[in-house]
Amino acid sequence: MTGRLIVFEGGEGSGKSTQAARIAADRNALLTRQPGGTEVGASIRELLLSTNTVGLSARAEALLMAADRAQHVEELIAPTLQSGRDVVCDRYFGSSIAYQGAGRGLGAEAVLPLSLFAVDGVLPDLVVLLDVPADIGLARSVGDVDRFEAQDLAFHETVRASFLEQADANATWVVVDATGSLEQVATAVDAALGSLS
Repeated sequence: MTGRLIVFEGGEGSGKSTQAARIAADRNALLTRQPGGTEVGASIRELLLSTNTVGLSARAEALLMAADRAQHVEELIAPTLQSGRDVVCDRYFGSSIAYQGAGRGLGAEAVLPLSLFAVDGVLPDLVVLLDVPADIGLARSVGDVDRFEAQDLAFHETVRASFLEQADANATWVVVDATGSLEQVATAVDAALGSLS
């Protein structure tokens, strides 16, 4: 029996990392993130998120995200699932469709085939979208901002709209209102995961 792939998606400050870590601990699952998750991915993550990276074209950004994801799936996610253990991933290709497809204006029709090529058939069993208005999410962000957090509010509103469109179009997605307290969000996430025993 293969493990389940549970993905957390959402904009900046939505609480993805907190909920992903909690669910991974509860299920004794492997917790990982994109970009990153592997040694190669860590280098790509630094390039993608660093505010010192300037002049990176939207297409190059999308290709780097796909390269990170391909390495991540082959090296870590697929073998773990094949061993029978669940994987909880903080972001997957829904983020590429939202950030590079919508936010950068490349279009989902360009980014989705690239993303599907990268994951080589490894699709999520469940995607939990933690939804929060962009201005509220950005206000929650603390510390130094990365290249994506530094984008203007309109960019983040476009990203949020894409996430909601994806959720509306995909039966494996569940939307959780992430504006409530940590406990309220956790209860809603637990209910969303109820179907994955």
